[in-house]
Amino acid sequence: MNYEKFYADRVKPMKGSAIREMFKRMQDPQIISLAGGNPAAELFPGDELSKIAGKILMTNPTGALQYGTTDGVPAMKECAKQRANKVGAYSDGDAIIIMTGANQGIDLTAKALINKGDKIIVESPSFIGSLNAFRTYETELVGVSVEDDGMNMDELEAALKNNEDVKMIYTIPTFQNPTGVTMSLEKRQRLIALANQYDVLVLEDNPYGDLRFSGEDVPTLKSMDTEGRVIYAGSFSKILSPGMRLGYLIAAEELIGKIEILKQVNDVHTPVLTQLMCVEFMKKYDIDKYIEKNRALYGKKCAVMLEAMEKYFPKGKVRWTVPDGGIFLWCECPEIEDISVVVDKALEKKVAIVPGSNFAIDMKAPSKQFRLNYSSATPEKIEEGVRRLGEALAEVLA
Repeated sequence: MNYEKFYADRVKPMKGSAIREMFKRMQDPQIISLAGGNPAAELFPGDELSKIAGKILMTNPTGALQYGTTDGVPAMKECAKQRANKVGAYSDGDAIIIMTGANQGIDLTAKALINKGDKIIVESPSFIGSLNAFRTYETELVGVSVEDDGMNMDELEAALKNNEDVKMIYTIPTFQNPTGVTMSLEKRQRLIALANQYDVLVLEDNPYGDLRFSGEDVPTLKSMDTEGRVIYAGSFSKILSPGMRLGYLIAAEELIGKIEILKQVNDVHTPVLTQLMCVEFMKKYDIDKYIEKNRALYGKKCAVMLEAMEKYFPKGKVRWTVPDGGIFLWCECPEIEDISVVVDKALEKKVAIVPGSNFAIDMKAPSKQFRLNYSSATPEKIEEGVRRLGEALAEVLA
């Protein structure tokens, strides 16, 4: 049966993530993946969480397995508030809602705010999950390039000046996905000033902010907001477990009230059991010491990748970012018109990377860039994967 005529207009042009599609091609255990965005599995506190889950189900099965409130378990909201307070992302007049992953918060924010034809200014490149969420609501995406210190503010100002119906600026200012760069303090201050001047909202996505392994912390946009413009999306996925699907959204109480209604329709509430597990973990263990283990490991793995790139990539043919945290870095090959040929060649050599087109506003346009992930593979596999990738690049360039 041909279902094409039944699809809603808003989903007909949508394409799935090339990252997820690549996973289907990576069943071969010999393939080294530098493609995904998975945290290091060796860091998962499996023993601790299994004991916590068992205790909860033995002592409070009804509380864990019954329906819960849409905005979240009160103790879980308090945990999220504690994390947010560390970066100044909660203030008087704000409210918190627990999400089934931060991406749900981004999706429901767009659903609450965006009409067909409205415009959202986004970093170019940006996270495909958010871009696809915005596309679902038939918005027009306006791209602003990303420099070594974050979004180009002159381009942002021009985009605000030259485009009517801009509702929101979406940004990942700290260890951006896919580039790994961090927006400077000066640019953050200017972004807030521009948002105030042009009367637009800001959606600050901060899933990687806890993962700094070098450099100095930079204040969140939310901490600089004096007019209630910034909506802040946080996550426990990268510091505890992505499979638990725990994120949160912080914004003005009025905005959160609207988003809560949409969440009631979407999934009623985030699973109570995983919320209670997170609460108990935070009570029993020092989450900051646990995060330090994450930072140390990712710093080591990033250093291994950077050293291997210097060693194995064709000299002078590839440029890349040097992140201070997070789990990604970004590469550009100026002499290669379409990086997809490198992606295919790399897969032949049993290594997987993600083409830059996956993070573009126009996903059909050829890209000279690709993203690398250093969090999930072992240091040994990172070096070997980069070596194979270097061979693929050399062969294509030749």
